[in-house]
Amino acid sequence: MQMRKYKLGDIATVEISGVDKKVKDGEENIHLCNFVDVYYNWAITMARHDNFMLATARPNEISKFQLRKGQVALTKDSETRDDIGISTYIADDFDDVILGYHCALITPNKDILDGRYLNALMHTDYAKKYFAFNASGSGQRYALSAETLNSFPVPVIPLQKQKQIGEIFSALDKKIELNKQINQNLEAMAKQLYDYWFVQFDFPNEEGKPYKSSGGAMVWNEELKREIPQGWSNMSIGDYAPCKSGYAFKSKDFGDKGLSVIKIGNIQENYTLDMTDSQCIDLFNKTLFLAKRYDLVIAMTGATIGKFAISQSNYWVNQRVGRFDLGDRPLLRLGFLFNSLKQEYFREQVFQIACGCAQPNISAEQIDSISILKPNDVILNQFNKLCEPLLELQSENYLQIEELTKQRDELLPLLMSGQVSVNSDLSVCIDLIIRTTTRICSYPNDLFWSYLRIVFL
Repeated sequence: MQMRKYKLGDIATVEISGVDKKVKDGEENIHLCNFVDVYYNWAITMARHDNFMLATARPNEISKFQLRKGQVALTKDSETRDDIGISTYIADDFDDVILGYHCALITPNKDILDGRYLNALMHTDYAKKYFAFNASGSGQRYALSAETLNSFPVPVIPLQKQKQIGEIFSALDKKIELNKQINQNLEAMAKQLYDYWFVQFDFPNEEGKPYKSSGGAMVWNEELKREIPQGWSNMSIGDYAPCKSGYAFKSKDFGDKGLSVIKIGNIQENYTLDMTDSQCIDLFNKTLFLAKRYDLVIAMTGATIGKFAISQSNYWVNQRVGRFDLGDRPLLRLGFLFNSLKQEYFREQVFQIACGCAQPNISAEQIDSISILKPNDVILNQFNKLCEPLLELQSENYLQIEELTKQRDELLPLLMSGQVSVNSDLSVCIDLIIRTTTRICSYPNDLFWSYLRIVFL
């Protein structure tokens, strides 16, 4: 395939945004696409419009940084080298959304460079190595200068081939994004059900009616500092699922083979694990430090303290990461603990215990001592049973996302090198994507109410 390298600045316009998050008198109201929006999304679509924060900007800023279809946004400043040079494709025109500071906006020359192709290129190791090597700064903050961005060498293939490659990656991203949306809906359904049963206390009584709304007796619980249904009490987390500390692996133990090791940095805010850059341990047989699929793990130190996630596979657990022991079949008991830990009082207790130290820190024993609600066994089992299919489907979707992401990252070099033809193999690639995501479906909001009807009727 014919290929030539251009400097990015010769085939695109690169603008560094300085638009902050403030609301200022005399400026126009806008929505702001921030660093995190760029960082966490392969593409920015109109569906994300309402998620952008409100801010203000001057007319010249709006004119220069308004998001337009075909552009690419890029993170240019961060505390670590790994977080700079992360791009997203602008898939729609936005009338009132502009790019915020710590980011750069790239407008390709459409006669030479396709935005979707450029975005895919930015996610390759080729681009990541360039940005990491050429970033300025040390220790506290790293940045990409305008000169560095403009000098980025872009391998340019014929425009039609770029667009075909862009179509493939657009299809992949749509499948990934759909799975993420499904999981958000599933998680919201479980949360609504938890709130209905264990916050409002309108779980089904013996007659199938909402307990508290139907006059169910409530009593004050001193430990939880609130009224709870008569006959219920509190329990420590350790009574339900004891927390077990991870293993202090030595640096010499890590390699490229074996099971990946969960470190605190792998635990994300959305209750998932990012194991992209994880290290492995081979020939280790201490199952006490093994997190199985559907186990919950929690960060026990540092700025990430209290964050927790569901393990979607078998992983070793590193020091300063805790694992909740839910038994041999964790899915059967996961729903209640997972949603209990989401409650604000849990995070508050974690911070109260950890405060007063130079480095926030909490032990497994201290986590075990935290009090949570103890429903009666019938209601507890009913709730866990209702959560099982939701959590199982979430897990399947996460695994699909991982596989699709892997395919996306491995496919571009093959397409660019000509090892995979964008002509004859395009339909094959698309078909592969469709077959990989076998359980693509939508979940209407009223499915939650269907769950309630199953319980109450």
